[in-house]
Amino acid sequence: MEYNHPDLWRSVFPKKIGEHHKYDHGHAVIYGAPKLTGATRLAAEACARMGTGLVTVLSSPETAAIYRTSLPSHILVRDDINWSDEKVTAKLYGSGGLSITPDYMSVLPTILDADALKNLPSILSENYILTPHEGEFIKAFPDLKGTRSEKALAAAKNINAHIVLKGAETIIVAPDGRILLNDHASPYLATAGTGDVLAGMITGLLAQKMPIFEACAAAVWLHGEASLQIGAGLVASDLPDKLLEILPTS
Repeated sequence: MEYNHPDLWRSVFPKKIGEHHKYDHGHAVIYGAPKLTGATRLAAEACARMGTGLVTVLSSPETAAIYRTSLPSHILVRDDINWSDEKVTAKLYGSGGLSITPDYMSVLPTILDADALKNLPSILSENYILTPHEGEFIKAFPDLKGTRSEKALAAAKNINAHIVLKGAETIIVAPDGRILLNDHASPYLATAGTGDVLAGMITGLLAQKMPIFEACAAAVWLHGEASLQIGAGLVASDLPDKLLEILPTS
């Protein structure tokens, strides 16, 4: 079984050139959590760090002030949770909680994380990406048997979506049967909020139209590389800034 490495995705990693403007690099929408707003903020900041042209957090009016005062000025906040726009290129639901039922019919790359992994439909499409940790995976797919890799592969084929099964060894699976293992990571990632950062990183790459399987692989590897460089004492908010030092530029 193949292990994740930059050689597998570097050639399709998004790059910026002189004549581009922000919308050439995508518009990511992140649905803000109604209570655990810190998770949404981590995801949004990580998403922006990946080079996304524009990141918008959609919030209810009750939490909009929290997001507007705590997020950096380059991240937009809208207080209409149902807002949509034709320029949006990727969506993220679930980090920190759900304020709206996910759209299970979207044609856009759509990441379902944390609470968005509950009550999944029986089938999605390959433009959906599920990012469970072990406990969330077991609850979402309780009847699957076998090794972690076998179960992740079966789940991806059954629901017809990509899956990033997080853990000390993260498993990245496409519904067509492609699978990668990732052990390029630090044990210090075992702390609150790091999964929200990863979900935001994947969203940022997908917003820039990077192929889904390669975007998941790249985000997982870079997330792990950031953790290895930070080392002991890591907290989730350290990760987005560390990306400045490790993102591929050529």
